Amino acid sequence: MIAITGRPVGWSEPFARAWPVAAIVAENGAVALIPDGAALHVEYAQDAGMRSRNARLLQAVAARVLREVPGATLARDSAGRVTDIAVDHSEFAQLDAAAVRQVVALMQAEGMNATVSSIHVNGWFGSHDKLSAAHWMVRRLFGRELAGEMARWSTSATRPMTRRCSMPSRSAWRGQLRRFAAELRTWPAYITEGERGAGFAELAARVVAARQLR
Repeated sequence: MIAITGRPVGWSEPFARAWPVAAIVAENGAVALIPDGAALHVEYAQDAGMRSRNARLLQAVAARVLREVPGATLARDSAGRVTDIAVDHSEFAQLDAAAVRQVVALMQAEGMNATVSSIHVNGWFGSHDKLSAAHWMVRRLFGRELAGEMARWSTSATRPMTRRCSMPSRSAWRGQLRRFAAELRTWPAYITEGERGAGFAELAARVVAARQLR
């Protein structure tokens, strides 16, 4: 199992050590945390020089968003972020749809990628995203190319990962996906009743039960 999240690397590190996963990729495809026994290897999609240059730009964009969008606040997990910024819209703060669109527009005007998760608006510089992270990790961990074996994999997500996302045929997404029905061109094979962690636990239980029937 490979976990790919918009959460920061600081948030992800303890879970990478504790969960039975092959890797966690944090910050929308920017940072990979790969367990190796008691060790944890950290790898980046961008080199140190680029991360340093981007860090200054990220802080400038964050300041602009807070200055220009009424009610905007940075996500509470921002201290653990290295390669992106996140604006809270539904976790501990509430932004209406117009404000969310304004945040996205400001980020894009600054040359950033911007995506709206179920709780945050994330912005970053670079070509990486959650889909590229999946390709990166399958190649890095298993020496294989995901493009040639999409039918062998299943995804479990909370919302459309990217506009260019092509869902594996065995996709099973969590309940809050229904909120984004207007964005979907292809629906997953299965949607859980529960949302977020409860939805993942529901899916895991179904997978385990199905395997026991074999």
